[in-house]
Amino acid sequence: MHPTRRQLLGAGLGGVVAAGIGLPAAAADPSAEGLVRSRIRPPRFRDVWYPITEYGATPADATAGIAAAIVACHRAGGGHVVVPAGTWQTGAIELLSRVDLHLEEGATLRFSTDPAAYLPVVRTRWQGVEVYNYSPLIRAEGQTDIAITGKGVLDGAGDNEHWWYLIGSGQYGWHTGLPNQRADWAELERMNNEQVPVEQRVFGAGHYLRPSFVQPFRCTNVLIEGVTIKDSPMWTIHPLECRNVTVQGVTVDNLGPNGDGCDPESCTDVLIRDCTFRTHDDCIAIKSGRDADGRRLGLPSRGIVVEDCTFVSGGAAVAVGSELSGGVEDVFVRRLSAPADPAADEAYLQWLLCVKSTSTRGGYVHNVDVRDVDSRAWMYRPLEITFSYQGGGDQSLYPDVRDIRFDRVRVARAERAYRIVGAETRHIRSVVVSNSRFGQVAAEAVVQYADDVTVRNVLISGS
Repeated sequence: MHPTRRQLLGAGLGGVVAAGIGLPAAAADPSAEGLVRSRIRPPRFRDVWYPITEYGATPADATAGIAAAIVACHRAGGGHVVVPAGTWQTGAIELLSRVDLHLEEGATLRFSTDPAAYLPVVRTRWQGVEVYNYSPLIRAEGQTDIAITGKGVLDGAGDNEHWWYLIGSGQYGWHTGLPNQRADWAELERMNNEQVPVEQRVFGAGHYLRPSFVQPFRCTNVLIEGVTIKDSPMWTIHPLECRNVTVQGVTVDNLGPNGDGCDPESCTDVLIRDCTFRTHDDCIAIKSGRDADGRRLGLPSRGIVVEDCTFVSGGAAVAVGSELSGGVEDVFVRRLSAPADPAADEAYLQWLLCVKSTSTRGGYVHNVDVRDVDSRAWMYRPLEITFSYQGGGDQSLYPDVRDIRFDRVRVARAERAYRIVGAETRHIRSVVVSNSRFGQVAAEAVVQYADDVTVRNVLISGS
């Protein structure tokens, strides 16, 4: 929780903004959204069921039984691998084409906290940088038509005694004498900056870079539906270099460090619908690689639809970046809700939309359209576009950011309504804030190094 938000709200500043600033920005392109939606179709599976208990899975150790059921299902032409009600202890799971891992109501897959359970190392990305590291808890590589469905629970078992303390913060249980990830992350960043061949970037055993939870990698036709996913070691749902991904009806409950809810990275055609997020870090973060790796790979995220989702807590409801060096385009955000918590009489998010980057990233962000948002939660800055998020090194590689629209947004309380700040050498272009209401706002909106910003029919009230 932000420690000074009540004091910020007490400052009291407001007014009505009804006129445009600068020239009219580009209008939304409805055909682009329609084309994206027309391409997103969840996979379908044969009506054949493979209970893990028939392949040797036991509650105390289900790893081998799950793997055997997945292989049998895949070889037979596909279907559903069933996890029955009960708690099942498991290590890493590798999905194969045409397989739906289905958790029945009352089923919990509880994942091992032993790092050795996620060896051998696999090729992945860690905070946008290519690396060989521990396997994600659930992974697929190069597969087609895969799913995780049902009403059960995926429990990553992360807490201050397992995984989370490796960030090196006392907030998450770290203390002197315990290992942490700082040296490994610094070394991986050096390898990225110097473009050390990926085959030489081998971490895993003896290192401390935490794995993400669910990572389809270079997969096509992916569905994650209905399940609750909790307490991930790091990022929760991380589709990487995938095409045609649907995440719907999922609940993410992860208050750990770097505990993002859903981070599509270098993906094309992604639908995130009807999900609920309770996170400490960003709820949804759209990414495309970090710095030199992202620019070398040149794999953007494009065609991302987020709709009808609820955000209980987190950093941004929807973030773009900060790892956006491969580019991000055509993002459509619709009908979001950030309800107040009745128990606390408030809820907390930092942003509704945050486009965040730095001078080392490069890349671009084009055509982000947000509309129909209702936030009863306290909000740091509902809309922020910033080039000063993090990072050092080269001070000239700012992204090209343009065509951002923020329409029909209602926010009950905020530190300021929006902050749009580019760089002197790279201006943000074409931003519209329209038909929106911001109540109990403590400080003035900020626009700097930005061209063609239009503010139209916007009410900003003092506290």
